[in-house]
Amino acid sequence: MDLITSAQRDELFNSFERDAFHMELRDDYGSPVEDTPYVRWQRGEPDNFEWLDPWKTLMRRVAGEGKSVRRVRVITEPHSQYVTWEHSLTVQNIEVGEDIRWLPRHQLPEGITFPVQGNDWWLYDGKLLAVGHFDDEGRVLGSELITDPEIVSECVRVRDLLWGLAIPHGEYKP
Repeated sequence: MDLITSAQRDELFNSFERDAFHMELRDDYGSPVEDTPYVRWQRGEPDNFEWLDPWKTLMRRVAGEGKSVRRVRVITEPHSQYVTWEHSLTVQNIEVGEDIRWLPRHQLPEGITFPVQGNDWWLYDGKLLAVGHFDDEGRVLGSELITDPEIVSECVRVRDLLWGLAIPHGEYKP
């Protein structure tokens, strides 16, 4: 399987037309960009969020072009330390135009199965998937691009179902 890097995946934000949607299914992630800020947060140290500037700049531009970027974060309650930190940061994403919703795992519809082996994915315009692959420690290995209409269609179905069930960030109280 061929994987693209996170930077190459972020380039897809330059070519989608209307909607980018991220399905997040993990309670912990590992990213070199986040390592230092996460450790600082764990120690109770302040953060200037400069490490988020490239993403925030990209999202401001995308939102300014009238495009939507949405996420559903399926999370376990009680939260992992990472999800607690992620929740505290989400206002940064909202301020630059993302729409983020939370769905506690215990509120998932009975019998739901997730496409693409339960991996996280970005769906661009309901046509292109970038499926995240991770190592055993949660570090991103890269994304697999998929355009197979059946797989994409299943992701669209799950997106639409869970978007309607998920709780908007401003209403979700951990």
